[in-house]
Amino acid sequence: MSIELPPLAEVLANSHVVRLPMRVKFRGITQREALLIKGPAGWGEFSAFVEYAPAEASRWLAAGIEAAYESFPEPLRATIPVNATLPAVAASEVGSVLEKYDAPHTIKIKVAEKGQSLQDDLARVAEARRLYPQAALRVDANMGWDIAQAVHALKALSDYDLQYAEQPVPGITGLAQVREQLRNAGITLKIAADEAVRKHTDPLEVSRLGAADLMVIKAQPLGGIAAVLDIAQQAELDVVISSALDTSVGLAQAAALASALPELPYACGLSTGTLFADDVCSEPLLATAGYLPVRRINPDSDKLKQLRPEQQRVDWWLRRVEQCYEQLANA
Repeated sequence: MSIELPPLAEVLANSHVVRLPMRVKFRGITQREALLIKGPAGWGEFSAFVEYAPAEASRWLAAGIEAAYESFPEPLRATIPVNATLPAVAASEVGSVLEKYDAPHTIKIKVAEKGQSLQDDLARVAEARRLYPQAALRVDANMGWDIAQAVHALKALSDYDLQYAEQPVPGITGLAQVREQLRNAGITLKIAADEAVRKHTDPLEVSRLGAADLMVIKAQPLGGIAAVLDIAQQAELDVVISSALDTSVGLAQAAALASALPELPYACGLSTGTLFADDVCSEPLLATAGYLPVRRINPDSDKLKQLRPEQQRVDWWLRRVEQCYEQLANA
């Protein structure tokens, strides 16, 4: 990481574990756990998904430490345009989910959910288009298709005037093949890389291989603001900043990152705070009319107590910090 690691004992002593209830199931979970770190610059978040091993999760810890110990960059904009996020719900539930967002101008729709069909995806996208005819729609498959499935599905979904399709298949070469086959079929739908960037040892390979038209980048998985700004500068692709289902603390870091980018042509995926039934502060970081303010978040002490999980989970997260810290110290 770009900053000197603070002592492990100091990080652990200033760590607070929380569990946030969610309004709807998202990414297969109904509760989101996170560890918040209080530092001299403010608060940082470490919330790598529980299945991630220390080698991958350590980058998330680096981002949390950076936010807690380093000032955010000077913002180039005071608010960030953001998309609403529509989980893989039934078409009948689309309206009730999206009405929780304040005047969404861009909607990101989850597709390729395990156990669902393309018809479910088409119905969900069609209903979003019916309810919000002027909104920009984008779909995110989270690597849920193989190449043939992706090409077939995106040909059908492209009828709804999509802005882009995010990570339809695993890997970088798979993305390149899907993009090429769509172009050969006369479909100009843009392809966005997400997991192919944050899970790859070389995130810039997406750009070199021409596998995508833009990159979806998250602050935590890539190690923090400084690391992402460097990647964005070198990639020479349009960048969309997104959240990793962060609490308001993590969203504040992501918004600070988006505010520091020289150009921001697309709405960012930073309105996921709406998916939580509770958050770590009394005034969560939420969008107004599709725009998110850029500001630091200080959790409420009462919220930290109310949202603290059982001691077994607290101990698990503290051990995880130790494991990930060791990875960073030996890097």
